Amino acid sequence: MRFARERAEIERFARALEPSPVRRDDEFADELALVGALRDLGAAGAPDLETRQRIRAEIAGRLETAAATTPRRRWRPRTADLVAAALFLFLVLSGLTLVLSRSALPGDPLYGVKRAGESTALGLTFGEQEKAHKHLEFATNRITELGELAAEGGSEADYRTAYDDFAADLQAGVAQLSAVATSDGGGTQALSDLRLWARNQAARLTAQPLPADAAPVFGDVRDLLGKVQERTTGLVARMNCYQITTGASDELGPLPATGACTQRPAPAAGGQPTTAPVSPSSAEGTSPTATGTQLPPSDAAATPGIPAPTGGVTPPPVYGGPATSSRPPSPTTTTSQPPLISVPPLLPGLPPIVIG
Repeated sequence: MRFARERAEIERFARALEPSPVRRDDEFADELALVGALRDLGAAGAPDLETRQRIRAEIAGRLETAAATTPRRRWRPRTADLVAAALFLFLVLSGLTLVLSRSALPGDPLYGVKRAGESTALGLTFGEQEKAHKHLEFATNRITELGELAAEGGSEADYRTAYDDFAADLQAGVAQLSAVATSDGGGTQALSDLRLWARNQAARLTAQPLPADAAPVFGDVRDLLGKVQERTTGLVARMNCYQITTGASDELGPLPATGACTQRPAPAAGGQPTTAPVSPSSAEGTSPTATGTQLPPSDAAATPGIPAPTGGVTPPPVYGGPATSSRPPSPTTTTSQPPLISVPPLLPGLPPIVIG
């Protein structure tokens, strides 16, 4: 009940605050007077229209001044980002250029890029023999390019460019490979392979079409390949000699010696002493003939050629009686002479040092 009564009073007070054309009683006269005074006080403290316009203009002016004086932040790329982007672009363009230059021929704009890529590949190759093989690989590419130029009708200058590059790679490869093969006297197979390679390249060149402009260049290539075959043949013939080269070199590498060939001694087999065979004794119970290499008893029975011990028992000797058997002669051993010691030559072209 109390709650309902308070709620009814609140509703009557709210209705009293609302404007009404009908005069009301003075039930809430004091409260209404207080509310009216508060409303007048609030209206008296509010700025007038002129003041509000002045405040608005001042705030707008300050905002414009702050916007004009504050610098705008612009995105500026860092130096590291620029360097990384430039490096990535350079690598992409370089890789694309190298791919496109694989089929370039002398006279094409990308032929220089192709040769630069080959030089880079050669610089990343380690070892004299490996570098020699790289040079020969590039020389093979030059012969292929000569055939393509002949098929497409290249100019004389293009043929000459291909020949110059071919000669440079061929001479470098042959010189390095010959020096490695003759340094220790064990490069016979490498020189034989080089001679076969030169013969095959000459056959490839012969099978290519021969335009009139390319005839001199093709002739120079065949002459150079013939010199390589002649050089390798001379070196192979001297590989078993003390003196393989003369010590001098030309554009194709070391020159083979021309003097008398003193054959190197063949390496002797084994230095273990061997025993001469001894005829077996007629008496029973004698030991088998000794050999140069003695095996343990457990291995001797299982090894072919070694007689197994007999099962008979030898009677004890009778002291004081006449000797019934003669003592077998001791085996005579012969020792083979030690082999000659051959030291490889210290410099290419010099004979080795033989001790013994």
